[in-house]
Amino acid sequence: MADIPSTLFSKALSTAAKATNLPTVEDETQDLIKSALTDLLHLNSRIIALSVFSPNETLEDISTRDLAYLSVPYVSAEVENRRRTTDPGERMALLDQVQNHLRSYLENLDNYEIVQEAERALYEQKSIAVKDAAKRRDMKIKQYQKEKDLRARIESLRKRRQQVPIVPHSNTDFGLILSLLPSPSLSPTPDDEDDSETDELLRETSLLLLRLFYVQAHAQLESLDQEVELLRSIPPPPNRQSVPSAEDRRSKQKESDDIWKLDAPVSQGGQGPLLDPSGKPLRPFVILPAGASERARLQSQVFGPGHRLPTMAIDEYLEIERQRGNFLTGGGAQSAAEPTSSEQLAVDAETDGTAFGEMKAEEKRQKDENWAQYTDTNPKGAGNTMNRG
Repeated sequence: MADIPSTLFSKALSTAAKATNLPTVEDETQDLIKSALTDLLHLNSRIIALSVFSPNETLEDISTRDLAYLSVPYVSAEVENRRRTTDPGERMALLDQVQNHLRSYLENLDNYEIVQEAERALYEQKSIAVKDAAKRRDMKIKQYQKEKDLRARIESLRKRRQQVPIVPHSNTDFGLILSLLPSPSLSPTPDDEDDSETDELLRETSLLLLRLFYVQAHAQLESLDQEVELLRSIPPPPNRQSVPSAEDRRSKQKESDDIWKLDAPVSQGGQGPLLDPSGKPLRPFVILPAGASERARLQSQVFGPGHRLPTMAIDEYLEIERQRGNFLTGGGAQSAAEPTSSEQLAVDAETDGTAFGEMKAEEKRQKDENWAQYTDTNPKGAGNTMNRG
């Protein structure tokens, strides 16, 4: 099999990493993004032409050096999402491309069974579908802990491979992928190819990084779905041809003023014709319907098609807010018996042997340290100066 040009992927990753720290609206940033997307497009075409990944293969059939190229759709989605758009329709089309890249990446990882079943079940469930606020919070904590654990394991393996000072932009996801590719300045030697320990470290790092991107891809898909729904709710722009010009608006306004402006004085004690031959009112008058049926007809036209009616009842709105967890409930004896936030933090900090317990222990330590600093700076009674002689 022919080799994949790693230099092309390295160039695209380096260019994308440079654009990460620049404002998206700048022309320089957009030039970098376009260059990276062009390289990624060529790279993807090369991967397809070489049939690097086949549905008939298993994960063990993929070489260690080729694992990094499974991340090409994810990188394409990341770079594509930073393209500058000025129109909601253009943004919708862009989001559709980004979502296709992310779904392609997730599908590839599922086909090769790179992600464990427990992780797949954890991230395939959308947080917006969980109505209970406590369960939604617990799910997000588990997802955060899993992502944090993956990053820690990746960093540990990178230190063992001694690549921290070598790879540029190592603080970005693009730099992490770049660390998996062979350095273009170093040619591989037979010793490097036969080093099973190095190959094992590189393969483990690659699989962990793919699992990390699996986590982030699911989170981005959920965020993009919400953005798509928001864009769909935006009303379409008015037709420019139907918008009257300023001259037309002034002309129509003048005609309206000429018709309804009562310049003529009231004469003949309120008697006489209402309008002159040209249709201009000669005296004030009140227009009333002829009968009850006419009044009912006019009243039925008050809330016409242009009037905005409520989309839901007040009870429906309050029920939705309650499901979102925006209402405080409880109180009374039952609430008094429950532990306070400080007491709950102390209990959680005593959960040894778990990442959640370590996080709560660190949170409790910081809280105690901040309180100790506050009491040292503000001794007891220092603020009470009202009754001093």
